[in-house]
Amino acid sequence: MATTCTISISSDVAPGFGGISESMTLTQAGTLVDIDSTTGFQRRKLSATAAVDLVTMASELIEPKDSVASKIFIRNIGDNKGNIDKSVGVTIGVKAEPIGKLYGGDWMMMPLTCIDADDLTATPATDDTVVLEFVMFYEEA
Repeated sequence: MATTCTISISSDVAPGFGGISESMTLTQAGTLVDIDSTTGFQRRKLSATAAVDLVTMASELIEPKDSVASKIFIRNIGDNKGNIDKSVGVTIGVKAEPIGKLYGGDWMMMPLTCIDADDLTATPATDDTVVLEFVMFYEEA
């Protein structure tokens, strides 16, 4: 069974921008074979400004192949009680190196290397409760 991702972007900020609608099937590196593994859908409740590992690569029960077709989806769902505060951001990083900040309601999907030392980290800007939903898809070693 295939894992497919779809995104649609429309905007009135850029004149003449007709929008973007793209879809991709997650496949193993360099092939048309469907990606075969996932960490499963998870939620992580954060309520301190300390960095935490969302995904500790060396601790994965099934070893993902390093530097291949892995993808991660992360979404800031607010406090998990229906309150989405756009002012509460969580910095997402790889090996504690910041790559971006997800404010309430924001989401991202990006490729990962899955190298054991390259843990995926989350660092909230405040000690307000925030919940992240995430799932990683990867090719098994």
